[in-house]
Amino acid sequence: MSQLEERIAAVREQIAAAARAAGRDPSEILLVAATKTRSDETIRQAVAAGITACGENRVQELLPHLEAGAYGDAQVHFIGHLQRNKVRQVVGRVDLIQSVDSEELLRLIDLQAAKLGIVQDILLEVNIAGEASKSGVAPEQAMELALKTAAYPAVRLRGLMCIPPVSEISGKNRVFFAEMRHIFVDIMKKTGDNRGINWLSMGMSDDFTDAIAEGANLVRIGTALFGPRG
Repeated sequence: MSQLEERIAAVREQIAAAARAAGRDPSEILLVAATKTRSDETIRQAVAAGITACGENRVQELLPHLEAGAYGDAQVHFIGHLQRNKVRQVVGRVDLIQSVDSEELLRLIDLQAAKLGIVQDILLEVNIAGEASKSGVAPEQAMELALKTAAYPAVRLRGLMCIPPVSEISGKNRVFFAEMRHIFVDIMKKTGDNRGINWLSMGMSDDFTDAIAEGANLVRIGTALFGPRG
C-alpha cells in the first residue's frame, strides 16, 4: 500500500469514528480531497485509491487538471474564492461551487448556466467568524441570500460552507461549527427544502472530526491526505 493509500485509509477511519461517536452513519460523510498545488499524477493516484470528489481552490489549477483528465470519474468542486471574471471558466465545468457569497455572484453564475442550458449546484459560503481576511456572507445575512437563490432558476442551492479561524487548540472551532449547523437547519426550514439543500461543508485537516461532531456531512481535506504542500 502506498503512503497516499495509507493516508486516505487513515482519514476515512477517522471520519467513520467521528461519525459513529456522533450517532451518525459514516456513509453520510463525503470526503472531498483538496487538491490545491497537487500534480495531475497525484490526483489520478488519489482517485484510483478511492477518492470520489476533488476540490480546487484556483481556476488556474482547475482548468489544466480538467484538460488532462486528472479527476477521472470523481466529482469536481470549486472550493476557493470565485472571482466574478472567472465565472464563465467554472460554471458547467464543476459539479459544485462551494463558495458563493453575494447576489452578484449568484446572478453571474445563473446567467452563464442559463447560456449553457444547465442548472449549476452551489453552496453559500458563510464567514462564520466575521474575519476580514476571508470571503463569505455574514451569518446574519445568510438566510436573506439563501432565499434570493429562488429568483435564479439556473442555480440550485444545495447547502452551506464555511472556513472557521485557524486554531491549534482542539475543539476551539466547535462553537463556529455549531452555529453553522443552526443556520443550515433554519435555512432548510424557511425554504421548505430539506432534500435539495443537504450539504453542510465544514472541516479541514485540523478540525474535521469536530466538524462532523457538529453536523458536517462534507469535509475538505488536503494536508492529511497528501502531506504538506511543496
